[in-house]
Amino acid sequence: MTGAQQAPKGALATLLLVAFIDMAGFGVIIPFLPFWAEKFGATPDLVTLLMAGYAAMQFLLAPAWGWASDRWGRKPVLLISVLGSVLSFVWLAFASTLWMLFAARILAGAMGANIAVAQAYIADVTPAEGRARGMGLLGAAFGVGFITGPAVGALLAGPDPANPDFQTPFLAGAAVSAVSFLLCLVFLREPPRHRVEAAKGLTPRARLKAFGAVLGHPAVSLPILILALAAFVMGGVEATFALWAERQLAWGPRQTGYFLAYIGVCIALAQGGAVGAMVRRFGEERVAQFGFLSFVLGLGLIPFSETLPLVLLCGFLIAFGVGLVQPALNGLVSRNAPADIQGSVMGATQSAQSLARIFGPAVAGVLFAQFGHHSPYVVGAAISVLALLLSVRVRRLAPAERPEPL
Repeated sequence: MTGAQQAPKGALATLLLVAFIDMAGFGVIIPFLPFWAEKFGATPDLVTLLMAGYAAMQFLLAPAWGWASDRWGRKPVLLISVLGSVLSFVWLAFASTLWMLFAARILAGAMGANIAVAQAYIADVTPAEGRARGMGLLGAAFGVGFITGPAVGALLAGPDPANPDFQTPFLAGAAVSAVSFLLCLVFLREPPRHRVEAAKGLTPRARLKAFGAVLGHPAVSLPILILALAAFVMGGVEATFALWAERQLAWGPRQTGYFLAYIGVCIALAQGGAVGAMVRRFGEERVAQFGFLSFVLGLGLIPFSETLPLVLLCGFLIAFGVGLVQPALNGLVSRNAPADIQGSVMGATQSAQSLARIFGPAVAGVLFAQFGHHSPYVVGAAISVLALLLSVRVRRLAPAERPEPL
């Protein structure tokens, strides 16, 4: 890397630690939200709308967070968003009506749109050839946090599936996110690359024009579309799995929490180890294809899963597939986007996925309620086949064909 691109010592490690802790706090509450909403009388389609509301705010605010981080810095934006997450967890803990639950999740979604900023930070402190590995490490940090969070939440919920303790896990999520805020405040440093490029004095109009040109380029737009399809399917899976497991396997919050921790292990293995080596060997496009193939197999087996070993196999195939697809395609988008608008481009990428996560849970909820608890997974497998076919068309463009940097 050049002098302007040299990562500050320990910057990547600090960001990964913050991401791990932040996701652990988020993961603590994931097994409980569907059951918590049902306590307030929510039907399955309302439960999935609760998930969709979170994604809706990510869709609206991810580009804004990315633009703000390009303009004012990665660290200030991360600090504001993590602090907002603390407040959202506290609100969840003391929610007494369904509308309060929705409002708290909307706030959480607005703050959770900071993923694009973390991805832009990774792009700032890694060379182009290591971009997919960097995205994979970030995903692994999220994955390990997702292992820890649901497992801790499951323990805090208590042993009785019929009467779980909801408030303690939510307050634990707030405490963990508060630790993330303090670590970010004290140890995270602003990437030097951003400070150098901020001095260019580019006008908002020029930046917006270049941003539009980049998004219109197939090397960027096609991977974003494929990521959105994957997010649509995963949003439906995440929103309905607890309800599916309750009906199919008679699971409660504790069992669901342990299973989600297992999913986190699988994602961490894929993103922390496998994806970097596989991208070096096969390239981002081929790795994405491997991921979608695994995804399709896992979803297709769900309707036939009546025993724990088969459910674990499905979970592994789905998680491993997602663990390959997301960093590979995010790395490809980042490689094909100019360095000085990384935050904006990654924000648009995250926003597209968030938009898909609005409709994914909503559609899955309707399918679940109208056509049975297996239907979201059958439809999800079919959509994943389409994404697999599109991923075959993705080709990395030669440098001369890429959009010119500002």
